[in-house]
Amino acid sequence: MGGAVRLDEPGPAWGGGHQGGEIPGRGDPVRGNGPFAGPEGTHPRRNSDEDISTRFLKRTQGVKSVTLDLKTERGRELFLELAKQSDVVLENLAPGSLRRAGLGYEEVAAVNPGIVYASISGYGQTGPYKDKPAHDPQIQGMSGLMDINGEADGPPVKVGFYIGDLVTPMFACYSILAALREKDRTGKGQYLDVSMMDTLVSLMFMENLEESIEVGLPLRTGNISRSGPTGLYSAIGGDISITVTSDDQWRRMCEALECPELLDDPRFDTYVNRTDNVEEARLEIQDRIGKMTLPEAEQCLESHDVPCAPVRTAEQVMNDRHFWDRGSLVPMNHGAMNEPVAGAVGAGFPVRFSGGELPPLPGAPTLGMHNEESPDRYPGVERG
Repeated sequence: MGGAVRLDEPGPAWGGGHQGGEIPGRGDPVRGNGPFAGPEGTHPRRNSDEDISTRFLKRTQGVKSVTLDLKTERGRELFLELAKQSDVVLENLAPGSLRRAGLGYEEVAAVNPGIVYASISGYGQTGPYKDKPAHDPQIQGMSGLMDINGEADGPPVKVGFYIGDLVTPMFACYSILAALREKDRTGKGQYLDVSMMDTLVSLMFMENLEESIEVGLPLRTGNISRSGPTGLYSAIGGDISITVTSDDQWRRMCEALECPELLDDPRFDTYVNRTDNVEEARLEIQDRIGKMTLPEAEQCLESHDVPCAPVRTAEQVMNDRHFWDRGSLVPMNHGAMNEPVAGAVGAGFPVRFSGGELPPLPGAPTLGMHNEESPDRYPGVERG
């Protein structure tokens, strides 16, 4: 698999994540969040310049770090020199930050008309919310995601990981690749305005939420589906997730649980009726699942081709060889160490290519780690 895209990214690592421009002496703000890992192990506080925040390590595998002071004329000149030789500039700062520094899309495009310049922000570069401070928890609230997450009689609940921070760069990546293909055709670059809030709203409304809103159905349904008895059930020794959406799945489940009388029960004989009487349907299923051990329930349902799976802990998943063998989980590397960080888990790339294995990524860099190689890789850029 050949070819390369040169990317320059000024800004924090979380919303985009290549060569990263960082603030001299301080770097990406995420670098300051412990614990820290380095050649002498992992510590709650930074003990040396080679210690890197484990949060920063996770999100900057394969990135290079060059320090530039964009408040100085020379720093801006160096940035433009890097941008002139790049395919992509990825900005992950408050709207207008680079533009105010004289390094917005117009300035970069003036020296590199083919540049693809992507700005990731909480609310986008336009609109009434653009100047609001934004982190993932606020984006989950403003997008309405928390309104559909949680129990029906409970408060809104956020998703258990930074979904806005981590999903938005995927959409940015798709868009950057599309813009690069367009550049291949026309020779012209373009500007991409990527919003975390817009990303989550777009994903949410892949569901038919407007239908539930119109008829007044609760949007928060906990561990059950908004329609039908699909959801979570408790067996002896653990929980199991079951999908019974279609009439055929309902039939197979009734056969598996040896309750054929439910097939002719007018409360459950159609999808619509099962949805209207979902609590009664769930009680019937739970009464039978609750008498089985978790392995018994899984074997019983799978033998009748009913989609089901046990609910596993994060620790069980972390220790499952499946993910390590497929490269979804990988050792976490550190740019100043020859060996991976002990006990740490890196996020691999969850797609396998028939053309060959993906190369391992270099470890996350210490601050300014690649200043010295800049003149060799980027002619015209002085050593830091």
